[in-house]
Amino acid sequence: MRSYFLHAPLAGHVAGQYLDVRLTAPDGYQARRSYSIASRPGAAELELAIALQDDGEVSAWFHEVAQPGDTIDVRGPLGGHFIWEPPHAAPVLLVAGGSGIVPLVSIARAWQAAPAAPMLLLHSARTPEALAFQPELAGIAAADPRFTYVAVSTRAGTGRRIDAAMLDKALGHWGHLPALCYLCGPTAFVEAVAQLLVARGVAHRAIRTERFG
Repeated sequence: MRSYFLHAPLAGHVAGQYLDVRLTAPDGYQARRSYSIASRPGAAELELAIALQDDGEVSAWFHEVAQPGDTIDVRGPLGGHFIWEPPHAAPVLLVAGGSGIVPLVSIARAWQAAPAAPMLLLHSARTPEALAFQPELAGIAAADPRFTYVAVSTRAGTGRRIDAAMLDKALGHWGHLPALCYLCGPTAFVEAVAQLLVARGVAHRAIRTERFG
């Protein structure tokens, strides 16, 4: 995953929102993709963290063609459901699968600017190298005990994933039942985690999801 910083004349965004990006080829062919915003609200630049996808037209352009100073078409910020705004007095759980970490980084950065309720962030990726933003998130946790960060990789060593046992352990150590949950990642991952949370007493209406794939 690679970060790109946009000097964009857009209205201020809320943590959890995204941009629509449109690329146009010389022959007029267009490709559109949606990318979550990683930067905190109020930042001078908009940060997009984009993973290179197999046969990904837009992600390949960013990774292989884009140069500083290029101009691209964007629309947004968009999204009004998967957003977090301080202050929230109740515990918040964030769960990311792979590149689903991006909007949750924006939420964590917004929380860091105005910390209030306890926040737990769980991130699962295939390898340790794929745990994007790990040093920064670990730094937030080290600086403030109200923020807890747990990262696991499914293909490193014995492998760990966010399953029932791991979730029970994380929630038990955290000591809170989340009043609000944000889940982002591949569809199967998000649906599985949502089911685990409901089985542990979290209300459906307290779970907000963003999914892809």
